[in-house]
Amino acid sequence: MKLVTYDAGRGTRVGVLEGDVVLDAGFDGDMVAFIEADAPVGEATPVENPRLLSPLKPRSLRDFLAFEGHLKNAFKRLNRTIPEEWYEVPAFYRGMPDTVIGPDETVPYPFYTEKLDHELELAAIIGRRGKDVPREEADGYIFGYTIWNDLSARDTQSRELPVGMGPSKAKDWDGSNVLGPCIVTADQVDANDLDMSVRVNGELWGKDNSGNMHHNFADMIAYASQAQTIYPGEVFGSGTVAGGAGIETDRYLNEGDVVELEIEGIGVLRNVIGRKGQ
Repeated sequence: MKLVTYDAGRGTRVGVLEGDVVLDAGFDGDMVAFIEADAPVGEATPVENPRLLSPLKPRSLRDFLAFEGHLKNAFKRLNRTIPEEWYEVPAFYRGMPDTVIGPDETVPYPFYTEKLDHELELAAIIGRRGKDVPREEADGYIFGYTIWNDLSARDTQSRELPVGMGPSKAKDWDGSNVLGPCIVTADQVDANDLDMSVRVNGELWGKDNSGNMHHNFADMIAYASQAQTIYPGEVFGSGTVAGGAGIETDRYLNEGDVVELEIEGIGVLRNVIGRKGQ
């Protein structure tokens, strides 16, 4: 099943996406409440003129670094090598849920960067509350998957990283995280074998397969839930695929660029880059 959040002029609602048709799910609440309630879809009715929004307002955002190919490509340009610890620890940083926008929204171009970059990621949405989740049980905590464009201000990031606090303004501005276009329930896709690609203005900039993740989502869930409760509606990002970001080839985004991230079985997340500083 493909689930969406939409607005057809009467407020946000949970819907079911069937082809190009949105059906109202018959649920009075947002997507996180729908997931938490393990709610069935009610009597689905077609919706006229729906506008798709981010499929959910995440409870939290955790972003990992699962793809060795991306790190090798990016670190080569930065004259760095992958630390041995990366192979052992599925480390992550925390993003700000209030920065999330959805499909077909204009991505704000922050005034303080000259190197705005996209990042193609697969994201898992947590569906069950848990703590100290065993790795062998972790896949059962995933409700579904969506696409995440984790945008970055690369020149800002290069100034911040030496401080050792992780990314801050390099990742945080209104609209810096894009999710969508839908959530595909976990029973509908094999997250270990999904083709992923990014196009800018129709040109293929990179492609990879989710099977190349060094750390999979079970690793991430088991690690993040150590001594900490995870909740329905939290989002775990895979990190960028090989070829999934401009930093790997020193190509960055410009005003008016059309960015399309596509993941097999989920769809296409499309956005236009806005005017700088607006």
